[in-house]
Amino acid sequence: EWVRAADYQAYDPFDGLNSWARPLTFNRLGRQLLQQGVKRSPVNLRPALGVRPDSSSKAMGYFARGYLKLHALTGEADWAAKARYCLDWLRAHPNPDYAGLSWGNHFDYQSRVFYLAKGEPTVVWTAHIGFAFLDAWEQMGEDRDLEAAKDVCSFILRELERRPEDGGICISYVPGSYHAVHNASMLAAAALARTYAHTQQDELRQIASDAVAYTVRAQREDGSWWYGEAENLRWVDNFHTGYVLDCLWWYMTSTGDWQWQPAFDLGSRFFVDSFFLADGTPKYYPHQTYPIDIQCAAQAIETLSLLARQWDPTCRDLADRVAAWTVANMQDTDGHFYFQRGRGWVNKTPMLHWGQATMFHAFDCLLEVVSDEN
Repeated sequence: EWVRAADYQAYDPFDGLNSWARPLTFNRLGRQLLQQGVKRSPVNLRPALGVRPDSSSKAMGYFARGYLKLHALTGEADWAAKARYCLDWLRAHPNPDYAGLSWGNHFDYQSRVFYLAKGEPTVVWTAHIGFAFLDAWEQMGEDRDLEAAKDVCSFILRELERRPEDGGICISYVPGSYHAVHNASMLAAAALARTYAHTQQDELRQIASDAVAYTVRAQREDGSWWYGEAENLRWVDNFHTGYVLDCLWWYMTSTGDWQWQPAFDLGSRFFVDSFFLADGTPKYYPHQTYPIDIQCAAQAIETLSLLARQWDPTCRDLADRVAAWTVANMQDTDGHFYFQRGRGWVNKTPMLHWGQATMFHAFDCLLEVVSDEN
């Protein structure tokens, strides 16, 4: 209700470069200072800096997936209509400059390894949106949704560099330059594998298999994965670990290739044992709880729901605890979810995809577990 009242518009953690102060940032350091200053401030600086709430392609993908799950659970046509609204919006807002279908940020973005202009696509956003079209095809059987998923694969195959890496390949995060990040490559692999399940196109399966081989072989002894293998990317966090596990499961179920089940088991045990306090508080890092981030909560509920259905039913209890803690500590009385909570402070800024969309979809994943049990 909060999202619909806001007309599917809110902020994003990284939208600081939409500010009127953007022309004052002359280099990478300036862009990082403005972007991170806006992101990290416990007080929402965006209104003063001219940053307005906006729509988000990744959010619309998550909303579509959530609506589709509610339609499947209830049979109510209104949920299907809302899902179709989101999918139609996505069809109308791709990046037109690349092969197939792809989507990017609605703001300029400066990461620690690359700069991305507004609208330039990433495989993370594009793959997540591809999952929405695949969900729609699997549920409603309309050819246009499978065609959209195939177009997502065309973008991955034709626009993203692939390099041999340690017995496999890594699929680049963005077009035009090569950046090796495990969760990004795995999201690409999952999109290819899930589409292969419906098209039986061997190229999709082979590239997905090679990408999964690289990431699985990079798994650390304790079951974790670095964000990336480069020296400046060697950290382990909650939601990126969840992405890798989800994508590994989708690959195995879509292709019937179960050779990596031991890696999935080890990674799942690490995830469950490392990222939560006893009361369900979702930690950001294995060794550090704060800042408690709404994305960690959302992805934790989604991944734990998958694990409860497919790996260990006792993960349902942990998913329930995370959900209950999040509602009690991270949701406002008006319905929106807060961005972050630290020691002695709360950032209540309403983010769209990072919070509202991901939490909506996460609760729908948990409802699927409840439905199974009932």
